[in-house]
This record gives sequence, structure tokens and C-alpha cells, in this order.
Amino acid sequence: MARSNRRRRDSAAGDASFERLLAGWKRTEVRRGVEWTVQPVSAARAVKPYTCPGCGRTIEPSIAHVVAWRADGVLGDRADLEARRHWHTSCWRIS
Repeated sequence: MARSNRRRRDSAAGDASFERLLAGWKRTEVRRGVEWTVQPVSAARAVKPYTCPGCGRTIEPSIAHVVAWRADGVLGDRADLEARRHWHTSCWRIS
């Protein structure tokens, strides 16, 4: 019997696995007693320049880096997310 190469569509299962995939890219870290959400940005998804708060230099487009924001909700989730910053991966590690 021939095998079908078409993907099966189960939208509920697909949505759940997609959410798990997205959540897997984020992690929580504690730095100097503050809880942070850290999300890596691949070189392919890095399309704008940002200034790294660690070194003050520009993170050029096409450079993989991380985005970090407070996870403790002190100012509320919306404010914490709006205050997120893009860091060179090495600068984040030594901060």
C-alpha cells in the first residue's frame, strides 16, 4: 500500500504543539536576585539594529542575540514586556 505524503491536519493538536514549541524557546533566569525571561533571537530573525545595554555597542541585523525582560511582574506584565532589551549573548552571560 502506498504511503501518503500529505500531513494530517489536527488543528487542536497542532496549536498545542506550536505553543509548546514557542514556550521552549523562552527560559527564566535569575540575575542579581531578579527573575528574567530570556528569549534567543536567531540570526535569520534578527532584522533590525539594537543597542546592547551590556556594552553599549550596536547589535547589527543578522547577528544572533537574546531578548530579556523582567519576569517578576513588579510593574505588570505589559510594562515588563515593553521594557525588554536586546543583548549580545556574551554580554547577557557576563551580566
